[in-house]
Amino acid sequence: MRPYEVMVIFDADLEDSEIRAALDRHTQLLTSKGATLGTVDIWGKRRFAYRLKHRWEGYYVVLQARAEPAAMEELGRTLTLADEVIRHKILRIPEAVYGQTTARAPSSSAPAPAEPDTESPPADAPAPEASSEDDAPDTAAADTDAPAPAAT
Repeated sequence: MRPYEVMVIFDADLEDSEIRAALDRHTQLLTSKGATLGTVDIWGKRRFAYRLKHRWEGYYVVLQARAEPAAMEELGRTLTLADEVIRHKILRIPEAVYGQTTARAPSSSAPAPAEPDTESPPADAPAPEASSEDDAPDTAAADTDAPAPAAT
C-alpha cells in the first residue's frame, strides 16, 4: 500500500451535513477497497483566487490514506463525476511525509507574525558615511529641462 494525500474542494453552497455525507461516502469507498485512512483535515470555506465553475468560494478538505493505486483511481473517477466536488487532487506522497498535517494558509482574522528586523546593523557597528559628490554618477545632463538640440 502506498501513501496518498487527497485534496477535495466541495461546493461552498452545500450545507455542512451534505458535505460531511459526501466526505463519508468517499472515505467509505476507500475503506471498502482496502485502504486505511490517515488524518482528515477539514479547512472549511476559503475564497478562490479566481472563479472555478462559476463560484468564488469552496469548502476544502485534505485527507491522507494508504491505498493501492487501483483504489485511488476509483476515488479519482468518483470525485470527477460527483456534482458536489468543484476540484480535487490526488498526490502520492513520500513515506516520510505521511502522517504530518498539511500546512494551512493563515486565516485573514489571525494577526501576521512579526518578522525579525534583519536589515538593521548591530548597535555597536559604525554609522555608514554619507557618499561624497565625487562618488555620485554625473547626471547633470539628464537633469536639465533644456530641449535637446535639433538635428539638421
